[in-house]
Amino acid sequence: MHLSRTLRAALAGALAAAALPLAASAYAVEAAPSGAAAAAKSPKSLVIGVDGATFGIFDKAKMPRVKGLMAGGMTATSNLYANPMAPTSSGPGWSTIATGAWPDKHKVVDNGFGGARYDLYPDYATRLENADPAHDTLVVGTWSPIRDTVFGPSVDTRLGGVSDADTTATAVTKLTTTDADAVFVHLDEVDGAGHSHGTGHQAYLDALATADTQIGRILDAVTSRATYAAEDWQIIVTADHGHTPGGGHGGNSPGERQTFVIAKGTGFTPGSVRHDVRITDIAPTVLAHFGVAADPVWQLDGKAVSALTPDAFDALRPALKTRVDELGLPSTLKGWTTTAPGGWSVDNSAMPTGGVTEWRGWSFATDEFWSNTHLGQGRETSVRMRDVFAVADSDEWDDKAHGAGQFDSTLVSPSFAVTGGAPATVSYATNYKVDGPQTGDVHISFDGGPRQLLRSYRADRNAFEKLTVAVPAGATTARLYFRYTGTNSAFWTVDQVTVTR
Repeated sequence: MHLSRTLRAALAGALAAAALPLAASAYAVEAAPSGAAAAAKSPKSLVIGVDGATFGIFDKAKMPRVKGLMAGGMTATSNLYANPMAPTSSGPGWSTIATGAWPDKHKVVDNGFGGARYDLYPDYATRLENADPAHDTLVVGTWSPIRDTVFGPSVDTRLGGVSDADTTATAVTKLTTTDADAVFVHLDEVDGAGHSHGTGHQAYLDALATADTQIGRILDAVTSRATYAAEDWQIIVTADHGHTPGGGHGGNSPGERQTFVIAKGTGFTPGSVRHDVRITDIAPTVLAHFGVAADPVWQLDGKAVSALTPDAFDALRPALKTRVDELGLPSTLKGWTTTAPGGWSVDNSAMPTGGVTEWRGWSFATDEFWSNTHLGQGRETSVRMRDVFAVADSDEWDDKAHGAGQFDSTLVSPSFAVTGGAPATVSYATNYKVDGPQTGDVHISFDGGPRQLLRSYRADRNAFEKLTVAVPAGATTARLYFRYTGTNSAFWTVDQVTVTR
């Protein structure tokens, strides 16, 4: 069934070309707009997961095929969670990649998979099968839980490999001889080298080089397909976690938490670099490639990369600064500012003087900068934030002497257009963490009128909020106020703030 579908597409193209003179048909194929050409082709997907691949080491390794993908497509690095959400382990990592949800939803928090909610958050290949059983889905993995647990029984073919060489050979055979639509391949031996030697050892670099060669063989199998010209291949390479220089993972160090998405195909600009893409975006991106839109009922954390748009905070990235008081961070790392983006403002009229400079009142920061200021205090769980986001951190601010009083700062949004008499939806990502006396309140004001309480936070809350608010008759604008107070407590992060009519 699957082969005939591809052959039908190829045959249709051949018949169309036959109606033209030979030279003209060749020119037409060459000159067709890329979007039109892709639309006429069969969507295909290949995701390759390299277990334990530490992106920060790639520059030191011989990886021409992976670096070729980077040159020909998009590269995006981001950070994983750490405890208390989940350790940087394979079970949570691959489950997050396959489902498009973070561990606090899919509930995989170790390699035992106890309590997993794949019934609520199935893998993307299963969702493809549910959308259309005619999709031919294939999973080949060296680590047995990939094929036996992470990807479910609805997947057409689930195969294992006794080694990465065996897995690669199986994947090459299947890509060459079958009409698989969506393929996931898992390579495991870089992780083994990380455990045995660490990222600071030549053996780890050699393992990356070997994986790169195996990736090259798999890519060559794709391009050598007889039907390749009639296919629109989306290629993604990623990892579930990194490693420490001395070996091992599971903790919250930058090397363990950093992961990546390298993607090539329709819609990915060659040589592009993005900061707003997370590994949760892989599943919805594959689904979108096959025309399957993520249903809001699924409550995925990820979005198709094509649907991601930068917010006002992200525009601050070029203006981010290096450390002032956070001397534990690298001196060259740029990642914070207290200057609000256009239309936004910060009211620090109730803030005492002094304190840690970076966090005096609401600030704007990257995860790489903020979450590494002090490890093990929950900052690593702000995974629903993207690129640059707003941070109110009374704990870090309090680490330097300041005037009398508590942290008390209000983040003020621009005016959003609303329609009087009709409901509006206020949306934002939030991570509110309590560790002492603190408050978090969201107020809304219409047309500059009195502020009305919209949402209060007094307990931990890590979610993407969607709040419905009644707009008074005749109102045309709404403004939001995020007020945080704290006495050496924890933090509040906010991102992706919108008000829609």
